Amino acid sequence: MMHNFSSKTIEALGYYVYVYSDPDTKKPFYVGKGKGNRAFQHLGDQSENDKVRKIAEIKERGKEPLIEILVHGLDEKTALKVEAAAIDLIGIDNLTNQQRGHDSSTYGKIEVSMLEARYVCEKLSLADIKHNVILIKINKLYRNDMTPLELYEATRGYWHVKPEQAGKVEYVFSVYDGMVIEVYQPMQWFQGLSTFTTRHELVTDERCKPRYEFVGKIADADIRDLYVGKSVTDLFSRGEQNPIKYIWGKDQK
Repeated sequence: MMHNFSSKTIEALGYYVYVYSDPDTKKPFYVGKGKGNRAFQHLGDQSENDKVRKIAEIKERGKEPLIEILVHGLDEKTALKVEAAAIDLIGIDNLTNQQRGHDSSTYGKIEVSMLEARYVCEKLSLADIKHNVILIKINKLYRNDMTPLELYEATRGYWHVKPEQAGKVEYVFSVYDGMVIEVYQPMQWFQGLSTFTTRHELVTDERCKPRYEFVGKIADADIRDLYVGKSVTDLFSRGEQNPIKYIWGKDQK
């Protein structure tokens, strides 16, 4: 098996996206991007991860991984997008990649109506908000392929909120990239880590003492119709870093 490209091939390749597959099943297990001899470097990787273990398992069978170039002749930015698209298409759960592709939450797989809403969505003003709400930005947690449960879990905690204020809130807006992705009706707020079963490893009890999480449900259809798929970018100040914002639509303070 070859372990490097010739100089002429490297010159012609530019940036490229490559795929590692099991030689027997032809099932892909890793997607990457690079230039030069990047596609071969994993063969000598000594780190501890699923990709290295899969390569070792193939070698124990007396074989080598199947390495294929998916597309070449790209610039780096395009290669990053193609890599993200390939990972989304195969599914991160079917690969040994530890992360989804670069900017996949922005440019990756997404249902067509959500994509349309992202680019032409109606903007909400303060006057459009008829309820007491919390806007919660989940930019760092969001993925286009999140299940409803994953989106709910990402939205409901853990946040620095004041319980007395949060208790007046009728609805919670899950916001990604300035757009309302979902609306929840909180039933009760709890101290951080009181109700989670899936994210305990991310934050320690000590760190979560001043944080809170809610338990609730997806809002009724008439409420969702008012807000979901609409932009709230004008409701945040330019450069505002706080992921939490209260909007009092019923004159409560």
